[in-house]
Formats: sequence, C-alpha cells, structure tokens
Amino acid sequence: MRTQFTEAMAEMGVGPGDDRPQRSGAAGLRPRPARPDAERLRALLERLDGRGYKAYQSLSGSWSLGGFTLHVDHVQGDPFAEPSRLRVEMEAKVHGLPLEPLQSPEGRVATADFLLRQVVRVLQARGSRRRGTGRSGEIRVAEPGQSFLPRSAMEIDAAGRLTWRFQAGLPADGRTILGRQAAILLLEEIPALVREALLYRSLNARQLRTWQETAADQAAARRLMEARGLVAFVAEGSILPRRSGVSDLPLERGRAVPFAVPAEMAQSFLLPHAGEVRGLAVPEGVTLITGGGFHGKSTLERALELGVYDHIPGDGRELCLTRRDAVKIRAEDGRAVTAVDISPFIGRLPGGVETEEFTTELASGSTSQAANIAEALEAGSRLLLMDEDTCATNFMVRDRRMQRLIPREQEPIVPFVDRVRQLRDELGVSTILVVGGVGDYLDVADHVIAMREFRPAVITEEARRLTEELPSQREPEAPGPVRFRIRRHPRLAVLEAEERRPARIRSQEVDELRFGRWEIDLGAVEQVVEVTQSRAIGHILRLLARMEREGAGGATPAMPELLEAAEEALRSGGWRSLVERPEEVRGDWALPRRYEIAAAINRFRGLHVDVERLRETF
Repeated sequence: MRTQFTEAMAEMGVGPGDDRPQRSGAAGLRPRPARPDAERLRALLERLDGRGYKAYQSLSGSWSLGGFTLHVDHVQGDPFAEPSRLRVEMEAKVHGLPLEPLQSPEGRVATADFLLRQVVRVLQARGSRRRGTGRSGEIRVAEPGQSFLPRSAMEIDAAGRLTWRFQAGLPADGRTILGRQAAILLLEEIPALVREALLYRSLNARQLRTWQETAADQAAARRLMEARGLVAFVAEGSILPRRSGVSDLPLERGRAVPFAVPAEMAQSFLLPHAGEVRGLAVPEGVTLITGGGFHGKSTLERALELGVYDHIPGDGRELCLTRRDAVKIRAEDGRAVTAVDISPFIGRLPGGVETEEFTTELASGSTSQAANIAEALEAGSRLLLMDEDTCATNFMVRDRRMQRLIPREQEPIVPFVDRVRQLRDELGVSTILVVGGVGDYLDVADHVIAMREFRPAVITEEARRLTEELPSQREPEAPGPVRFRIRRHPRLAVLEAEERRPARIRSQEVDELRFGRWEIDLGAVEQVVEVTQSRAIGHILRLLARMEREGAGGATPAMPELLEAAEEALRSGGWRSLVERPEEVRGDWALPRRYEIAAAINRFRGLHVDVERLRETF
C-alpha cells in the first residue's frame, strides 16, 4: 500500500523498497514525472538565454518542483555580486523524518543542524561547479561550527515543515544569461542535492539519532544542574583541548588528556540516552582554577566559557556544560563606555569625576573591566568567568605593600577580591576565576581546583590551611554593599538616523560588525562563536531601532526589558521578526544570546542613553 511518504518520494525520483542511501544520477532513481512549474521554469530559462543579466529578475517567486517548493527570494544584480538568495520548503510527508524527536526545541535544533551538515558534506564531495563567469553556478550555505545553534540556514518545526536557505550564483557569460546552464542548476543540481541531503531515506539514520540523543542528554543535564544548584558540569572523559588557538576542533584523542574527575567534587547524572554519567560538579559560589603554567587552567576555563552552548557529537565537550547566563569578563582597553554605573568598583576619579554614570570614548583596563561586569549583571548574568591573564591587575587586587604605599583615599579602585563574595552573598552572582599568581583570592574562595598536567585536583582544604599559616595581611577595601544606582534606557534609532535607506549590515569575521557607517568591535566578546551570530546581532539591533521609532519618541525600555523584547520577538516570530517581508530572511544568521546582544549595544560608539536614578540595586 502506497503512503503519502512513498508517493512523495516517487515524485522526487526515489524508488521504493531500497533502504540504502540514494545517489544522484540514473542509478537507483526513477524517471521523474514532468511537473507544471518545472516545465514553466525551464521554458522561461530558455527564453532568457542570451539576454541581459537583469532579466533574471523574472525568476523571483515560488516554483513547485515535485515534492518541494523552490523560492527565489532575491536575484543578484550581476554575476559578480553576492549570489542570489533561494529557499527550499518541504513538508514532512516528503522528507520522511520521524516526527517524535521534533517535539522538543533541542530535537528540532539538533535535526536541523544534522541536515545542514549533510548539505555541506554533499557540496564538498561534489566540488566546485562553476557555470560561467563571476559566481555563476556556485551554491553557498552557511557552514556550522561545533555548537548546536538555531540557524536560519536550516529550520524545521514540530510538524516537520523544513526550510533550507542558501545562495546560488545564476549562470552568465559576462552579463549575458546562460539560460540552459541555469536550468541545470535549478532543475537538476538543486533537486539532486535535496534528494541526497534532506530525505530521510538518504541519511544515516543511526547518526541522526546520535545527534538528537546527544541534544536530549544535554537538555536533561542542564535541568539537573539547575535543580542541584550547579553552575557547571564537566563529564569524565571529556576532551577539552582544541587543535590550535584558531581552531575549535578537538585535539586528537591520542594527543589529548581525557578529563578526569576528582572525587571531592564529583556528581553523577542519569541521562535518558547516555545513562549514568559522572563529572566534575561546580556549585554556586566563588571557584578558583589554579595550577602551574601550561597545565590546563585556561583550557578548562575556555571550555567552561563555551559551555553555555551545547556541542555536537564528537566534539569532546558534549557534556561540558555551563549555566546559559555565564559571561566572560576581561579588561578591554580602548572600548567606549556610555553611562554605566561602575561606582561599586571604582569611586570618584581625580578631578571630582563621578562614576555612577561613567562615560568615556577610551576606557582603561580597570574601568573597562568594571563596566563589563556592570553590563553583564544589567543583562541578567549570574555567573562571571575570568582569567587572570586577561584581567587588569590593579582591578583584581591590591596587596598589603601597595596598600601601605598608596593610601586608600588616593586609590579610587575597589579591588574585585573585596567584592567577589559580596556579589555572591548580596546579588547571588557566582564567579569562576583562573588564577596563577594572585594568592589573595584563596581567602575568598569557596572551592579551589588545581590543574596538574591537565588533570584536576581539589585542593580547597589545603588552600584554607595555607591562608591560616600565611595570612595575606591586606585590609579589605570594600566601602559598603554593592549598589547600582541607575537604570539605563538605550536609544538605538541613531543607528540609521542619518541613512536615506536601510543601512547595510555586514560581518565578515566573528569579531566585527558593520552597521552602515558604524563599526562595532566585538573582538573582546569571546562568547560569540560564529560569524552568523555577529550578522544576526546586527539585524536584531535594527529590529530594536525600528521598535524605538515606532514608539514615536516615547520612553524607551530599560536594557533588561529591551533584551527581553528582542528575545520575545524571536520566540514568537522567529527570524521573520527581524525583517519586513519573509523573503528578506537571510540564510546566514545564527541565534546569539542576550548577553552578546547587550555587548554589541554597549560597544556602539554612537549610543545614546536615558538615565533613571534608582534607590535600589537592579
């Protein structure tokens, strides 16, 4: 008996009764019946052959190609311009993917991630197939990194509706249309790619299940972390080292030391697919990671820093998990700061400059680090991650000798060592800090982990004995409780205030974002892991600027409400909330966290802020 699935497969040219992956070409495929839209599209391309490139504009629209719909959302202006934007939409009855894993958000993200990687794999196996000059014949997709991220390139909903967005160079010789080559691209190559990469019968079902089960285990582990009051969890056997400083791929297992779990901080999770998993459990509070140079301190911290994201099977960090709201804090010489209350960390500056609404075009190491902490807390973070190597020394500590040499009344900086426990006790903010040379933090640590040849050991009791035997003799310098006295209301409409048309948003590297004439430096925002996130941040800023303009100049939301508005728009409207028309959604966006959105807003040098005075901390 033929089902909807087998009928749809027949329309795509895949014969029944063969469980092996299907290949493009004649072998194993039935001749496809002619489809009305396919005939119309082929006839149109034959008419366009030899005409000027702008005639390709007549392709815009939707074409039903037997089992899926091809949408031509944007046609490039010439063969040397950015390739045209296309979109494939397909119903569940066609691709045949099991629907049960798609009922959870993590299942949908993992499935879409797997399918996108299959597209990349098939394209790489085919190699370059240029069909003319410029970008003619190119098929481009936004390649994923090592993390599970919601991406606009590949989406699938709970009902199984699949959307794949990509770019293709429409063939031309110079600026003359090659219609027959375009017909091969649109009517043969793209359907073959769909058959090989997106149909369930063409996939490795076991590998797909591994993707889905890994994501389900990560979601379950995060729920257990929250229930147990943990800020991080690193499973035994994890591979944390990367191949190099510029590669996020895991170091080969023969060269990497698998993560070992000290008994003193070990906990076990019972996960739905992996079963019982034992790992290092980091509770709330102040945790130090220490050890000799090159023994793995920063490697562990970097893994925790990126543990806010789930990772794909084979990455080595699948169960290296950190609270989603963790923010990496560092000094950032030269960044702009706009009306940030850094007074809990830095008091009145020489010349009577107040720091409750601190503004500068060129922050120092200490003022930038203070601003980074205040901004992270403002955005909602309750876990700070720091590495001594990238912090401002004078912000972190003043030892006894410097206290004697420079009197307190001459030093505006309140060392972080005197605030870190107050953040824990008063605001519920935990800190994980890598230290190798600042022993004063032993006095304020709840837990101390030493890395020894890439293996962790818990030395909390040893550290406490040492602080009793060798007291630091420094005087605490916190003048009182932690209090932030202002609420900031950012204004973003200025991003496009001087533009005659919507500003162009560009991001070629993960650490840069260009918005029209503005450049936002994300180089020190270390938890942006893909350039697709940087691009999405730019369009989110445009959404927030548009929302401000539509408010007709009224009161703007405070920063937390502004970030919540962006998240709610994406939750309710998806990627379409960022554009005026569905066809404007690009295939090179990935979802950023609210903390990176806030970081981009705060580094915008044209930022205007309305300030509201408070009596209580936020």
